[in-house]
Amino acid sequence: MASAAEQLASNLNFSTFAKAEDLKKRLWFTLGALLVYRLGTYIPLPGLNPAAFAQAFQGQAGGILGLFNMFSGGAVERMAIFALGIMPYISASIIVQLMTSVVPALEQLKKEGEQGRKVINQYTRYGTVLLGALQAYGIAVGLESGSGLVNDPGWFFRISTVISLLGGTMFLMWLGEQITSRGIGNGISLIIFAGIVAHLPTALAGTLELGRTGALSTPLILAIIVMVVAVIALIVFVERAQRRLLIQYPKRQVGNRMFQGDTSHLPLKLNTSGVIPAIFASSLLLLPATLAGFVNAATLPGWATTIVGALAHGQPLYMVFYGAMIAFFAFFYTAIVFNPKDTADNLKKHGGFIPGIRPGERTAEYIDYVLTRITVIGAIYLIFVCILPEILISQTGVPFYLGGTSLLIVVSVTLDTVAQIQGHLIAQQYEGLIKKSKLRGGKRGR
Repeated sequence: MASAAEQLASNLNFSTFAKAEDLKKRLWFTLGALLVYRLGTYIPLPGLNPAAFAQAFQGQAGGILGLFNMFSGGAVERMAIFALGIMPYISASIIVQLMTSVVPALEQLKKEGEQGRKVINQYTRYGTVLLGALQAYGIAVGLESGSGLVNDPGWFFRISTVISLLGGTMFLMWLGEQITSRGIGNGISLIIFAGIVAHLPTALAGTLELGRTGALSTPLILAIIVMVVAVIALIVFVERAQRRLLIQYPKRQVGNRMFQGDTSHLPLKLNTSGVIPAIFASSLLLLPATLAGFVNAATLPGWATTIVGALAHGQPLYMVFYGAMIAFFAFFYTAIVFNPKDTADNLKKHGGFIPGIRPGERTAEYIDYVLTRITVIGAIYLIFVCILPEILISQTGVPFYLGGTSLLIVVSVTLDTVAQIQGHLIAQQYEGLIKKSKLRGGKRGR
C-alpha cells in the first residue's frame, strides 16, 4: 500500500509546478547565482599574460591541473579569479570532519545540535581561508617561476594574486551557502556541477571532431555513447539504492489509552561515501605527474622518471592504484560520516530496536556489519564507474570531461536537486490539500 507521500508524488503535474511560486523564485535565484559564477570564471588575474599561460597550461592539462580545471569550470586554464574554485572549502570541510572523530571537544560540538554545527561551520570557514591563502601563494610563486607568464613579478603581484584568488574562493563559498538557503539543491555541489556541465558540450564536440577526422571510427563513437548511457543508468540505480533495516518501537500507554508499537526503517545508502573517494584518489595519483611537469626532465633521477611514467594517466599501474585508493577512501570516508554507535544510542534513547538484536552495543555491531558489507558493493561500483571510462580515455583519446568522476558528480547532483524540487512540489500540494479541507470544514460548520 502506497504511503501518503508516494500518492502525492504520483499526482504531481505541470499545474502543481505553475502554482509553486516559492519554488520558481528559488529556481530563478539558483540560475542567477550560477550565471554569476560562470561570468567570474572569465575574469583573469591582474598582471598575468593570458596567452603565455594558455600555452603553458596545455602541457599540464593531463595532470592534476586538468582535474582542478574540470571542477573550476575552466577557470584554471584561463587563470581567472575563481581558479581555486570551491576545492579549499571542500578540503577544509573534510579535514574538520576528520577532526570531529579525533578531537573530543569537536565531537561534543557535533552532538550539540544546531548551535554546535554553527561553530563547526565557522571553523570550516577559518580552515578555508588558511588553505586558500596557502594555495593562492603557491600559485603566485609558481606563475612567477614560469617564463613570461607574469608581466611584472614581485611582491605586489603575489599579494594581488593571493587577494584575488582567496577572495574568489570566499565569494564562491558564500554563493554556495546562499544557493543552499535561498535556492534549490546543495550550493557547493551545484557550483561544481555547473563547472563540469559547462564543458560537456566542448567534450562532445571534440569527440565528434575526432570521428570526422577519422581518429575515431563511427562504431566506436556509438559504443562510447552506449557506454555513457549505461554508466549513467548504473549511477542512478546505485545512488538511489538503500539497505533498509527494520526498526520497531514497543507499545506505549498514554493515560488510559494503549498505543500500538510503530515500525520504521533505518536507510543505509549503498554508496555512503558519495563521490569523495574518486576525487581524492584522482588528486593524489595525478600529483606526482603534475610536480614532475614543473621540473626540468633532465634533472630528474632515473627512478623518479620511471615512477612518474608508470603512474601516468591511463597506465596499468595507475589503474591498479586508482582502484585501490578508491576502495580505501570509500571505507575511510564512510567510517567518518556514519557512526553506528551514535545511531544505536539514538535508537535506544527513543525506545527503538532491531528485531532479534539486543539494543546498545549489539545493535551498533550489527549496523556496522551491514554497513561494511554494503560498502564493499559501493566500493566495487565506484571502481567500475571510474576505471571503465579511464580505460576508454587512455585507449581512444576521448576528452577528459567524459571520465567517470565527472559523470558521477553530474548524475549525483542532478538526482539530489530533482529530489529537492519534488519535495517542494509535494509540500506545495500538501498545503493545498490542507487549505481545501479547512474550507470544506468551515462550510460544513455554517
